[in-house]
This record gives sequence, C-alpha cells and structure tokens, in this order.
Amino acid sequence: MTKPDVSIIIRCCNEQEYIGRLLTGIFEQSVEKIEVIVVDSGSTDRTLSIASSFPVTIREISADDFSFGRALNIGCETANGDCLVFASGHVYPTHRRWLEYLIAPFSDPKVALTYGKQRGNNRNRYSEHQIFSKWYPDHSVSVQRSPFCNNANAAIRRSLWEQIPYDESLTGLEDIDWAKRVIKEGHYISYVAEADVIHVHNEKYTGTYNRYYRESIVFYQLFPEQKFFLRDFFWLWFVNTVTDYVHAMREKKFIANIFEIPLFRLMQFWGTYRGYALRDPVSAALRQRFYYPNGLVKAGASDKSHCASEADYIDYMKVNNEG
Repeated sequence: MTKPDVSIIIRCCNEQEYIGRLLTGIFEQSVEKIEVIVVDSGSTDRTLSIASSFPVTIREISADDFSFGRALNIGCETANGDCLVFASGHVYPTHRRWLEYLIAPFSDPKVALTYGKQRGNNRNRYSEHQIFSKWYPDHSVSVQRSPFCNNANAAIRRSLWEQIPYDESLTGLEDIDWAKRVIKEGHYISYVAEADVIHVHNEKYTGTYNRYYRESIVFYQLFPEQKFFLRDFFWLWFVNTVTDYVHAMREKKFIANIFEIPLFRLMQFWGTYRGYALRDPVSAALRQRFYYPNGLVKAGASDKSHCASEADYIDYMKVNNEG
C-alpha cells in the first residue's frame, strides 16, 4: 500500500448501529489516499463484523485497559499518515468533502489541530441540539487560541503527536488536554464549520449524568482556577432550562420536550457539580462556552450541511442499496 495522506482512527465499543454508516461515509470522501483504523475496546455486538466488511485495520484492546487517550495512542501508533483524523463510532459525515475541509487548515504550519462542526439527529435530546449549536457554530475560526475542541470530529499532525502523545490517565477530555499543551508550545487550532458530522447521542439520563461527571473531574485537573458552588448548579440549570423552553416554543416543540428539557439539564449540571467536588476548573471563556445557553437562534437536527453543494451530500440509503 502506498503511504496514505490521511489516517482515520475510529474509537468504538458496541457501535453496530452507526459504524457502518460512518465507514460508508468515509469511503465516499473526495480524499482518496486514506487508511482507516478501528480501535475497539471490547464490543459484544456486531460492531467488528460490520467493520470487517470494509477495508480497515482493526486493533482490539480490552475494556480493562481502555482509556480515551490510550485508544487514541494505539490508533496513532498503527497509523501511517502524516495527518491523523479522529472520529467517534457514532458519528457520520453529511457530505463528501468533510475530510477535505477538515484537513485544509494544515496548510498553515502553525495549526496543530482542527475540529469540525457537530449536529444531532432525531435521536438526540432537544437540549443537546442546543449545546451543539453553542459549541459548534456555523462560522469557522481559522485561528483559535483557546483549547476547546472535540475528538469526535478532529484531526492533528502526526509529528506533534509523536512529541506529545495523549495522556492515558485521564477519564476524558484528552482532546482539550492535548490542545492546551500544543497551544503552550506556540501552536493554535482551527475550527472548521464546513467539516460537519452528525453526532448521535441516544443515552439514558444516567448516561448523561455519568458523561458530565467524568469530564468535570478532568476539568479540575486542567483548569484549577475557580469554583463551582451549589448556587451555580441551580442558576445554570434554571437559565438553560428556560432558554431551551423559549427555543422549543418558537420551534413548536415545547409540549414534546416539556419534561425532557429540565431532566437533561438536571443531569448535565448535577453531574458537573458532583464531578467538580465544589470546584470549577474552567476559565472564563470556556465557562461561557460550556455552560451558558446559546442565543435565541434556531438549533435543531439536520442531516445536511449548509456548506456543501447538493451533489456532495451523501444519500446513505442510496449508497447502501447499491452496495
């Protein structure tokens, strides 16, 4: 095999529902010289059999040995490309130029990391659509000097990973930790709105709690500057719930989400509060981005990017039927 331009690393565990769609979308991309590495951490469903039907390399690690950073490091060690792209097993690109857009900023030698827009589908909870629209706006940022990013849809330079591997001890947010370290070395990151994916979260409320609890523990390690009191929990739960209700009423989705919105926000901020153990480790800029609600603009599920031409959209039903 000739050396690939791009190595795509997929972390997964029990992702049978979307791994096939993700891999289908990858092999529909305009960038052709790619390799795909699937790092599986103990799937017990059909994930590996589905992945094996595509031309991919599979690396398996036990659930006991898993951490987000370790899975990425194993994938990066296996990769041959100079550009390393990361995708979660439950995302899929909306169009054929996703990869092309995501790696384009590396023409600037100071760019260490890029990350793309994320949106949900009809499986995501209403409040998570609001979070996605806040964290991943419709406008790109070519020079970003804050460490916010997300490895569900991101790319880095292999040469920098060789100098700065991912921290395997962290329970999450290995992406922000890595971004913080490369920024300290004089690099910056780019947000690429055109490189958008659908990111499906279909978890129970306990899963939402655990996700924010786990990540907030790491936030304290990365940003031990401020505090997160019980009053912050109540205020942020209230203001985000009210804002989501306003969005839902404008979109005529209030009744359908009247109970879901406060429950999701409760799990989000209660998990955050418990994980911080009365500490808020977030800088002012990150605090604003992570916690406070989005402006009163429409944010909802969409399978199409506003940045791609009609011809670039991937019709997954058609592709699967032809295959």
